[in-house]
Amino acid sequence: MPKLWNATIDAHRREVRDAILDATVALAAEHGLLSVTMSQIAERTGIGRATLYKYFPDVQSIALAWHDRQIANHLELLSQVRDHAGDKRLEAVLTAYAHIHQQRVRHHRHHDHGAELAAFLHRDEHVAGAQRQVQELIRDLLTEVAKNGDLRDDVPLNELAGYCLHALDAASGLPSKAAVHRLVTVVLAGLRPPR
Repeated sequence: MPKLWNATIDAHRREVRDAILDATVALAAEHGLLSVTMSQIAERTGIGRATLYKYFPDVQSIALAWHDRQIANHLELLSQVRDHAGDKRLEAVLTAYAHIHQQRVRHHRHHDHGAELAAFLHRDEHVAGAQRQVQELIRDLLTEVAKNGDLRDDVPLNELAGYCLHALDAASGLPSKAAVHRLVTVVLAGLRPPR
């Protein structure tokens, strides 16, 4: 087959897959994950059930695939922020992470059944893997800051990276971007060498 044909088919498959993921999460937010059926997903997506089963075996696998896509998007965003932030890379990544966390929690609160979906998605081990990747990204940035002497040296880097992530979890309860920026300022102050 010609390359253009293959590219067109691949693009179509990605579009169908994305539509399935989005429809499933929308239905889960409306009705609760346990109430969603493959028939509802197929109807909402505008495809036949047989086509849907070619992509996914069940509703739970679709929800996990959607979550994997979200995690990949968040990791890509954090990498882009890191790569374009100049000499304020650590602050920029911490701020972006806090905003992601704040928006995710707001999204789950906004939808009646978001808590059920969140509980299902966040019990899986791939979430722990994503957390490790974010922690490694932050640890690498902390290593850069340490080379300049601007980082406390009485706490191991892994612990400082963990401190950043856990402290920024507090962004989930913050009402505004200004509050997130204040939280990041406090976290950064905790990373500086003691006087």
